[in-house]
Formats: sequence, C-alpha cells, structure tokens
Amino acid sequence: MRVWVARPEPGAARTGTALAARGHTPLVAPVLVVRPTGAAMPDGPFDGLLLTSANAVPALRDTAALRSLPVFAVGARTAALAIAAGLGPVRQGPGDAAGLAALVAEALPAGARLLHATGTARKPEPAETLAAAGFSVVLFVVYSADAVPDLPSSAKERLAAGALDAALHYSRRSAATALALADRSGHGGAFRRLRHYCLSVDVASPLEAAGVAVHFVAARPRETDLLDALSAAPR
Repeated sequence: MRVWVARPEPGAARTGTALAARGHTPLVAPVLVVRPTGAAMPDGPFDGLLLTSANAVPALRDTAALRSLPVFAVGARTAALAIAAGLGPVRQGPGDAAGLAALVAEALPAGARLLHATGTARKPEPAETLAAAGFSVVLFVVYSADAVPDLPSSAKERLAAGALDAALHYSRRSAATALALADRSGHGGAFRRLRHYCLSVDVASPLEAAGVAVHFVAARPRETDLLDALSAAPR
C-alpha cells in the first residue's frame, strides 16, 4: 500500500523504514516539527522522572541532575530511548497514561515529588490521576511540536494524483493537523478517502469528530499492532 506517515521526526523516518520492510510504499511527510524549548529545569529534589513521550528524551540527555533518578516511561519506545540516553533506572509502562500512573503508584509512596518532562501541548493525564493520589507533579516543558505552515508538497502532489491509499496517525495533534492542512490546501476530499489507521481511540477522535471514516484503531498503543493491521488490509 502507498502510506502517508504524518508523524514528526525522528519517528517518521523509522516508521517509513518499517513500512518499506513490509512491502509498502511510504510517504514520509511530517506535519509537526519537534523543537527543544531550552527551558531551565525546575528546582529539585525529585523522586522520579515522568516521561509521557519519546520526544522529551533528547532534551534530557545531558542533564546531570537527572542521573540515577528513577524514570517512569509511558511505553517501550520511550523507555528504550531513556536507557540509551543514560537515564534511569527505567521502568516501562504499558503504553497509556492510566497504566503509567498505576506504575508510579506501585513503585513510589504517596507524597513523592515527580518531574514530568513534557511538551507545550499536553494532556491532563497522568498528572491529574497522580495528583489525586497524593503525588506532587512538577512540569518541565522541554519541547514543542509545531505545525508546519502548509501541507507538505509531496503529500499535496500524492493526494492530488490519487497516489495514496492510507495514512498512519500516531497522535491526536498530528491527525488533526493533517486534516486541517489537507482541507486548507483543497485536498480534504482526497484525504477523507484514504484508509486511516490510528494508534488509539484518542488519536482517532479528531478525525471521527470531523466525519472522517477511521478504518482501524489499535487496541493497544503499539506501532507493531498498527503495522500488522495495515499489512492485513486488502491491497
């Protein structure tokens, strides 16, 4: 299948490689650009580091104050990057906010102080659940994910030519941005005719709210499940 990967780098290129290995033709055309904020780290001490996105890890690589601090990573990819960056010890969550909050509650006593390395656009969970359970969560905004100003020319050309079959969506924001850019460029109809594969119910929600048919929503937020579903679809 001819598949548009709209997620930001560095994940987009990795997904493109995985698609090609499965016999698909990927179009790597991100609609978001991840940039570090350069923000100063809040004053400690902290009892743990909370990572809800792999995008936060590069900004933490050389932060000496975080060395040996227990890390609670949302899923496998984030955990692997944290380990590679020399952070940890690392505990890996099941891939969702609820599971990550449960992981923290199992490992640390109520009242523990957590540093949440996150982006400028973030969801209320797991911080709300942890705060309700008696944890103190301090935000450390280390990156932004900014929308590109226009639909990437490669995506515009493929949509205009009917040369795409499907799109993969990894975050609520990238899905909503891809739709908005396609509509603004005059290719919203072609975008809606694609087969849309979403990593979670939350990711699918802006598409469904706009009346876009979503062909697959992963039961678990894991890329392997998303790619397996794509490979199982009729060519």
